[in-house]
Amino acid sequence: MAMACMKLGSKSEVFHLDQDEKTWTCSSGLPSDVTIEVGDISFHLHKFPLLSRSKTLENLIGDSSDDEKKMNFGDEKRSCVVKLHDLPGGPKIFLLVAKFCYGVKLQLNSNNVVHLRCASEYLQMTEEYGDENLISQTENFLNEVFDNWNDTLKALESCEEVVEYAEDLQIVSRCIDSLALKACSSDKDLLGWPVSSMRENPFATVIWNGIQTSSSPNQDWWYEDVSGLKLPLYRRFILAIESTSLDQERIAGSLMFYAKKHLPLLGRQSMIPNVNLSSFDSYLDQKTLLEEIVDLLPSQKGVVPTKLLLRLLKTAMILHCSPLCLENLERRVGLQMDQASIEDILIPNMGYSSETLYEIDCVQRMLDHFMVADRDRDQDGSEITDSGCLEDNDDDLIRNSHSLTPVTMVANLIDNYLAEVASDVNLKLEKFQSLAATVPDFARSIDDGMYRAIDIYLKAHPWLTDSDRELLCRLMDCQKLSLEASTHAAQNERLPLRFIVQVLFFEQLRLRTSVAGCLYVSDNYNSQTHLSSSMVLPESESVHLLTTGGSDRRVVAVDDMRGRVSELEKECLSMKKEIDKIVKSKGINWNSLCKMFGVSLRLKSKSRDRGGKNVSPASRIKENNQNEENGELNRVE
Repeated sequence: MAMACMKLGSKSEVFHLDQDEKTWTCSSGLPSDVTIEVGDISFHLHKFPLLSRSKTLENLIGDSSDDEKKMNFGDEKRSCVVKLHDLPGGPKIFLLVAKFCYGVKLQLNSNNVVHLRCASEYLQMTEEYGDENLISQTENFLNEVFDNWNDTLKALESCEEVVEYAEDLQIVSRCIDSLALKACSSDKDLLGWPVSSMRENPFATVIWNGIQTSSSPNQDWWYEDVSGLKLPLYRRFILAIESTSLDQERIAGSLMFYAKKHLPLLGRQSMIPNVNLSSFDSYLDQKTLLEEIVDLLPSQKGVVPTKLLLRLLKTAMILHCSPLCLENLERRVGLQMDQASIEDILIPNMGYSSETLYEIDCVQRMLDHFMVADRDRDQDGSEITDSGCLEDNDDDLIRNSHSLTPVTMVANLIDNYLAEVASDVNLKLEKFQSLAATVPDFARSIDDGMYRAIDIYLKAHPWLTDSDRELLCRLMDCQKLSLEASTHAAQNERLPLRFIVQVLFFEQLRLRTSVAGCLYVSDNYNSQTHLSSSMVLPESESVHLLTTGGSDRRVVAVDDMRGRVSELEKECLSMKKEIDKIVKSKGINWNSLCKMFGVSLRLKSKSRDRGGKNVSPASRIKENNQNEENGELNRVE
């Protein structure tokens, strides 16, 4: 679709420019009697065509003529001079105004109509000074411009040069309202299609910094068009479409497209602390722009990907944006932290006096926001009865099971993050503990990730005291370690002795429980076999085959059970050997070891042998193990 235009006047061109003198003259055959100065350009014109169209020029020329009469000396005559240095649009627009006054051909289009409308208002070219004067002509054409997306956008862009006059005439607000209406509409006739920038492939896929956004028909075709607006006008456009029922994701998409185009730092692949900000001439403009973008982001959760929010946060740190901007981004990331990845939250420390390599405090604040939001969700999702108790029904169980998922994902994220930053020798123990303890225990079904992070921290901080090591290990639950992690921990010299023994003890207890469970199942299986064999069944060939097949399966099941028990006994023996090695290496006896960990074994059997002599602690432990396997262990404290 071609640009809208309106042709005015019918006379041929009579204006000529003298580039050396910087003057415009009119070759009408009559001498000039008035000079109009606009900026550094002079126009040698005639009074009558100007007086008949403009009230302002009539007044100025009249006043200037009176002054000239008073200044005349003898027969000397001087030309009338009028200065219009404040004319909207400058000399270029006044030339078009002069052509209109002389009836010379000119053409209105979306690029000059705003300037001409402002200039005509400035010169008071109303209907009192001729029918179809310039004010009415430009107003009529503006109504045609507003019917087309491209023309409206060009008109709005031209308002930036005469923004004060355009604001007074409400041209800016009319352009923005027209664009907002079209951006929210899918009617191509209303839009005046095709649009300017995505007419070839309006539904293309936009890939930016690893984030893929698929365009859909009539959804984001206007992103690139409005991205050419200056920030003040773009901000007003976004506020206008926010007042409509436009989808929040589309608004966020436009903001991200605009940020990508105007923020060079946002597109950098490597966000390193020593970025040379002086290389960007518009550093302050980028800072202001980013703060405005963050302020305009929709408040709805999830409309902006977490990866993109973290990229904005890193850029804001480089640009040293306001604390309010940083807090806003941290809060937004915290609300959807379960969607973040370890690469995203590894934010390099931008401070000049920083000790740690990464922004630990920033991650801590984002995690705090997530936990507060998660607790609020749990409270809002719980149904309380009249008695004040939570109603236990299937719907609550389903809802609670779903609510655990984000917390579990964040727990895994934090464990991996701690493992990455634990090697930093400047990372304080208090910060490590605070970050790890913020995640509740129920969020971790297994503590292997926490054990890995603690082991790396202990390796990078060998100077920690025994008490500090004890505090670290309290972050773990040795009962929630896998078999591989328990095996590694039992041989880890960096761990406190107390924790190693606890790991071995609970692992041995777990193995014995498994053995006891296997024996219990085997006994029940044998009793059921005896019961079924004592039953009288009718003799038939089918029953005989069934009994024979069942006997074979029972034999196989018993063999498998015996093999499992044998394997568990071997693992149990290996555990006991590890404990013996620890006891011998530390030079302590079993009595002191049991007292140290608060472990007391109470058995039904006597603590002395048949001869009445005292039994050694090692022999007593061995006897306890045998008694436990026979089911004689009463209690382990």
